[in-house]
Amino acid sequence: MGGVSRYRGPRLPRRRPVREASGPAPGVVVPRGVELATAWSWRLLVIGAALLALLFLVQYFSVVTYPLIISLLAAALLGPAVRRLDRLGVPHKLSALLVVVLGLGAIALLLVFVVSQILSGVEDLSTQVVDALDQVRTWLRDGPLGISDADLQSALTSLQESVSSTGGRFVGYATEFGTAVGHVVAGAFIVLFATYFFLADGPLIWTWAVRILPRDSRPRVDSSGWVAWRSLTQFVRATVVVAAVDAVGIVIVALILKVPFVVALGVLVFLGAFIPLVGATVSGFVAVLVALIAQGPIVALLMLGGVILVQQVEAHILQPFVMGRLVSVHPLGVIVAIGLGVLLAGVAGALVAVPFAAALNAVAQHLSSQTGVGEDPRHAAARDPAPPDPA
Repeated sequence: MGGVSRYRGPRLPRRRPVREASGPAPGVVVPRGVELATAWSWRLLVIGAALLALLFLVQYFSVVTYPLIISLLAAALLGPAVRRLDRLGVPHKLSALLVVVLGLGAIALLLVFVVSQILSGVEDLSTQVVDALDQVRTWLRDGPLGISDADLQSALTSLQESVSSTGGRFVGYATEFGTAVGHVVAGAFIVLFATYFFLADGPLIWTWAVRILPRDSRPRVDSSGWVAWRSLTQFVRATVVVAAVDAVGIVIVALILKVPFVVALGVLVFLGAFIPLVGATVSGFVAVLVALIAQGPIVALLMLGGVILVQQVEAHILQPFVMGRLVSVHPLGVIVAIGLGVLLAGVAGALVAVPFAAALNAVAQHLSSQTGVGEDPRHAAARDPAPPDPA
């Protein structure tokens, strides 16, 4: 008997069994860009934390750190005078002492002269202030605002009540003022003695600071320090020139318009020029205000025109040819530095922000010129030139 054959469909090829990999599975490979970004990120975080700790210490010990910074600026300004006396044969420490004493005497004489001028004209100015207030009161009453005497008296009464309500705080304010005066006096003594020692033993102090660092980094740190000091010296010289020209210009305009307190205004403009962008504007506003009180609105407008003219000369002539040649910092860098300085330390931060930025820029250019792209810093440091002359 023949069996019945059944059709079971086409014959499919037999699948081979899947063999497992003989070795372990390969690990996940991190892309090179992510690895570099991670390495840079944690290093930048550590550097940022160190900078924040340093800023906190500077702010916490501001009674000492701020006078030391001012002493560095003063030493940068007075250093050429000390070296000139050295060349004349005067002993170095005696040269530093003479320069500090003469500088202190010049500042004291200038302050005495300014105070005497203010005291001699304060009586006339007070009378003019009263007359100006009467004119303002008349304008408020008869002018477009139409404020009556009753409204003015009510406003003055409210102001007196608000002042009386805060009278209990004056004791605290007086205590804070006394503490601030004590800090100022202590800071003045620190500035005086630190300036002398920076002038007399500056290279020795810097050599001691460099010797604390690791031996391999000493040549770079030493050369960078002298570059920063030379940049700081050039910045202070340029700032003094700009400030002197601003003060002389304002004094000439004030003399022509017969504005009182000419010398005091000149000193204020000179000191204000050390605060970039803001100081000249504030001191010029004070000069215009004095002209308004003493001579009236017409003279005040003329004084405003003179202030604007002096500032234009500074912005378009002095800054490019004096400051721009000696201190190569872009205006955007100046604005950013001042903003950061104000946020971190207020007015004191604005004073030191630009010289710090100039010194940092000079050090960065110096280090970048000594090391090629991808070069080992240790090999580059072996052929570093000698530190530049601090003069």
